[in-house]
Amino acid sequence: MPFRMRFVALLSCLFFAQASVAQEALPAEPGIEATIGAQIDAFLLDDFAKAFSYASPNIQGIFGSSDRFGQMVQNGYPMVWRPDDVRYLELRDIAGNLWQKVQIRDRKGTVHVLDYQMIQTDDGWRINGVQLLRAPGLSA
Repeated sequence: MPFRMRFVALLSCLFFAQASVAQEALPAEPGIEATIGAQIDAFLLDDFAKAFSYASPNIQGIFGSSDRFGQMVQNGYPMVWRPDDVRYLELRDIAGNLWQKVQIRDRKGTVHVLDYQMIQTDDGWRINGVQLLRAPGLSA
């Protein structure tokens, strides 16, 4: 199976698993928000090596290089690569996994809601996956 199809299948599994279990809202975690923000800042500078360093070991293994990772973000998540505004929404525990919901307005004014799965490592919080959620009723 081609790499892109495997990645889409992985994200689909994460989405359906998340939708079928109870969610518990948690207080904001500044370390999680700082990690996501630092990765977005690195994307704004086209510093894909730095952005890649905020990805979990699992994600780093899937992409293999910061260049491939950067290409995926540019093509699949342009709102993350070049956001106009970023807002942190709720942090949730879903089946023992932490998911940080983030609202991003792109430079065209379109609002997107993304879910970041976060894991804590010896090196701090890392991003273990991102999925784009539907954002009904949101506008710029």
